Amino acid sequence: MQKVTAIFNQELDQVQIVKAIKNNDLKVLKALYQANFYKVETLVLSNNGSIEHAKDIYQDAFIAVWKNIKNDKFTPLNDTAIDGYLYTIAKHKWMDYLRSKDYKLKVVAKAEDFNPTINEDIDIAENDDKLYNERLQGTMAAFKQLGASCQLVLTRFYFEKKSMKAIAEELQIDAASARNKKYRCMQKLKELVQKKQLK
Repeated sequence: MQKVTAIFNQELDQVQIVKAIKNNDLKVLKALYQANFYKVETLVLSNNGSIEHAKDIYQDAFIAVWKNIKNDKFTPLNDTAIDGYLYTIAKHKWMDYLRSKDYKLKVVAKAEDFNPTINEDIDIAENDDKLYNERLQGTMAAFKQLGASCQLVLTRFYFEKKSMKAIAEELQIDAASARNKKYRCMQKLKELVQKKQLK
């Protein structure tokens, strides 16, 4: 991890970093940004997000921290206070997004990709929260019953929009095998969803 102090010949304590931020010191701001992004990226990627999500959330959090420090709304109490503060804000922003209706609608749309035969005769444009939640819960419950490798393949392909070549490299298999695996996983998911609908 690149530390904020990595570009300097001397250690900067939290008070000095706060002062530099208030003075819009670009070197310190850049170092702070680079030193903490990977933690937020890991958080988002491990909680149903993409790299683009991580970048957006982190940028919003970074700006919030910058504004709060400039307005004296934050005072560091230990050697890692700023890093922890930035991570906490980013975490709350991501959790808020995951709880938002916007996110739920996107997941339902992705669920339609998984199983396009689910209740196609129902007009989802009616903004029926109950319908959205039922469809979401049903598909996600079925998704959780899949094995870890199937979850990974479908998440990478449908949610993160990764190519089959990239997925194959991650799984250390050839592209043809990856495509076959995706097909089998899709069929398994459809079967699970249909079983839940019949209950």
